Amino acid sequence: MREELSKEELLNLPYMNSNFSVEERVEDLLSRLTLKEKFKLSAGSWMWYTKPIRRLGIKSFAMHDGPHGVRVDIQGKTQATYFPSAICRASTWNPKLSEKFGIAIAQEVRDVGAQMLLAPGINIHRTPMCGRTFEYQTEDPYLNKKLVIPVVKGIQSQRIAACVKHFICNNQEINRFTINAEVSERALQEIYFPAFKAAVQEADAWSIMSSYNKINGIYGSEHHHLLREILMKKWGFIGFVVSDWNATDLTSSTESCINAGLSLEMPMQKKYLPIKMKNAFDEGKFTEEILNDNIKRLLRVMFLTGLFDDESTLPQGSRNTKEHQNLACEIAEEGLVLLKNEGNLLPLNMEKLSKIAVIGPNANLQTYLGGGSSTNFPPYEITPLKGLQTKCEGKIEITDTPANADVALIFAGLKHIKGMDAEGYDKDIFKLPQEQIDLIEKTVDENSNTIVIMVAGSPVSMIEWMEKVPVVMYAWYGGMEVGNALSALIFGEVNPSGKLPITFPKYLSDSPAHVSERTYPGDENVYYDEGIFVGYRYFDSKNIEPLFPFGYGLSYTTFVYENLRLDGEKISGDELVTITVDIINSGDCSGAEVVQLYIQDIVSSIERPIKELKGFKKIKLKPGEKSNVMFTIGKRDLSFFDENSRSWKTEEGEFNILIGSSSRDIRLKCKIEYIN
Repeated sequence: MREELSKEELLNLPYMNSNFSVEERVEDLLSRLTLKEKFKLSAGSWMWYTKPIRRLGIKSFAMHDGPHGVRVDIQGKTQATYFPSAICRASTWNPKLSEKFGIAIAQEVRDVGAQMLLAPGINIHRTPMCGRTFEYQTEDPYLNKKLVIPVVKGIQSQRIAACVKHFICNNQEINRFTINAEVSERALQEIYFPAFKAAVQEADAWSIMSSYNKINGIYGSEHHHLLREILMKKWGFIGFVVSDWNATDLTSSTESCINAGLSLEMPMQKKYLPIKMKNAFDEGKFTEEILNDNIKRLLRVMFLTGLFDDESTLPQGSRNTKEHQNLACEIAEEGLVLLKNEGNLLPLNMEKLSKIAVIGPNANLQTYLGGGSSTNFPPYEITPLKGLQTKCEGKIEITDTPANADVALIFAGLKHIKGMDAEGYDKDIFKLPQEQIDLIEKTVDENSNTIVIMVAGSPVSMIEWMEKVPVVMYAWYGGMEVGNALSALIFGEVNPSGKLPITFPKYLSDSPAHVSERTYPGDENVYYDEGIFVGYRYFDSKNIEPLFPFGYGLSYTTFVYENLRLDGEKISGDELVTITVDIINSGDCSGAEVVQLYIQDIVSSIERPIKELKGFKKIKLKPGEKSNVMFTIGKRDLSFFDENSRSWKTEEGEFNILIGSSSRDIRLKCKIEYIN
C-alpha cells in the first residue's frame, strides 16, 4: 500500500492546481491511482456517496435526489424548496422557467454540500398509467428536448452535475426491474433518444443514469451498444454513467458492466466488489484501458464540479430563499392548465361573492411526501385550502357546504401512494376513486357553479362527470406554493397559460400502449408495437378523439392568428426557411399564448405521423397587442429515421406547415417544398 500524502504534498500536485485544465488534472490523478483504488472508486457507499481515497485527497462525491427539490435524508432534518412536479413545469412550455429552475435547484444542492442532482427524469410518457408520469416531462420528443436542455444548462451553470435519467425506455413502473422493452430502432431514434441526445450534445450533461429494465434483451447498465457505442462514441458523451440504485443486481457479470461503460455502481458494491473486479481483470475479461476510461469519466465530473477546488472559488449555494419560493409559485402559475370554463365562470370576482365552498380530499392535501425519489421536505406547503383562506380572509366566507354557496370548488385527484402517482408502482385504475365521482355528482346537483380542480400528476379519466361540471382545472402537484398560485388564477390575478404536455384519453383503451397485454403491462417482455406512434401521433393516426389533446389549454383572453408567411417556398440541402405569424390578443385582459408549429409530410414512402411538433414560442400580450412570432426550420425537421439505411432521410416533396394553439386546434396552414 502506498503511503498517504501529507496535506502540503497534496497541494503541490498538478491535479490539485486549478490553473491546469480539467483534462490535465484528470490524467495526472489517474496516473497516481492504483488498480485497487480504481476498483474502490467504481462503486458507492453510504447510499449517496462515492468512496474517498484519503491517500490522494479524493473526497466523497455526493449525489442526492430529487427532481422537484433536493433531499438529503428521509427524516426531513434538512429542508429544501419543493418545486412543482416535472409535468407541471413542462406544462408551462417555457424554457426560461426550466433554466431558472435548474439554477435554483443546483444552488440548493450546493448548499447541502453535494455535487450532483439525480435529475432531471425525461422518460417519455408512453402510458398514463405509469406511476412516475408526474416526474417526467412529456409524451413528445421535441418538447422533451427543448425543456431538458435549459434544465441541464441551469444546473451545471452552478458547477453541479445534472444526472439525466433513466437511459432508456423506462416507461412503466410495473416489473421495472426485470421487464424487457422490445422497441424498434426507428422508435428509439425518433421518440426515445432525442431528449437524451440533446442533453448530451446541446447541454453537455455530465452524467447519465442507466435504467433498471432491459432494452431489446439487455439490461441498461450493461448495454454496450447503447452506452459505449451510441451514448459515448456516436453522441460524444464525456461524462459518466451511473447505475440506477441496485440496477446491477440482475446484470450478467462484472465485466459486462465495465465493458459497456458503467463508471459507477450505486448505492454499493455488488458487481463491482473488488474481488469480483480483480478476478475478472486477472482472467482478461476487461482491460485496464477500458477501466481507465470509466474512471476518467468519473474524475472528470469531480473536477468539473469543483470537488478538488477551494470552496470559496465555487458558486455559492442557497436554500429555502424567498427567490426560490417565488420561482416555485411562478412555475405553478404558468403550469396549471384550464381545461374547461363554460360560461366564463372563471375568473371569480371577489366583489360579487359572499360565500364559497371548498371541499374534496385534496383541498388540504400536502403532496411533498411519498412518490419515491420525489419525496421532499420543505419548510412549509401552502395547500389549496390554505391559499384560498389567505386570499379570502375578511372578504369571502369559506364553507364546506356547497348547497348555500355562490360557488363550489372540489379538489379531487390522486396522491403519492401505491396504485396512484408513486415510484415503484403503476396506477391501479384510470378513473377517480368512486367516492370522488359521487362527490362531484352530488355537488353539481346542489350547486350548478361547481369547479373541479384536479390535483394529480397524470391523466385521469373524466368521461363519467366532465359534461356535468362547468369548470375543470388541472393543478398537477404544484409544489410548496400551489395554494397561492391557484388562488391567483381562480381570482384572475394571473391568467392561465399552461398547455398539456400529454394527451388526455377519454378511455384507457384509446391509448397506444393499451391495445393488448402484450403492449402493456407485458410479462417478461413489453412490446412497443405502436413504434413511433406515441401520444398524439397515435390519436391522430387512428382518428381517435381525445378528451383533451396535446398542447391544449384555455385562457381568460382570446388570441387571433393571422398573416402566416414564409421567406421561401422551396428549400434544398441544408437551407433554412423562416416562418412568421402574427398573434393578436383580442380579449380584455393580458395573457400568454403558446404558439405551436407542426409539420406534416403530405406524401411519404413510409408511414409517418399526421403531424409532429417542430417549434413553439410562448408570448405574453396585453389586450389589443400584436406580436410577430418567428420560427426557423430545416432539413432535419422534415426527416425520418430510415431503418434500411440506418440513417436520417429527407424525401423530396411537399410538407404542410401547421400553426395552432394545440395539436387539434390548427389555425393557419401553408406549404413548403423540399428538393434534394
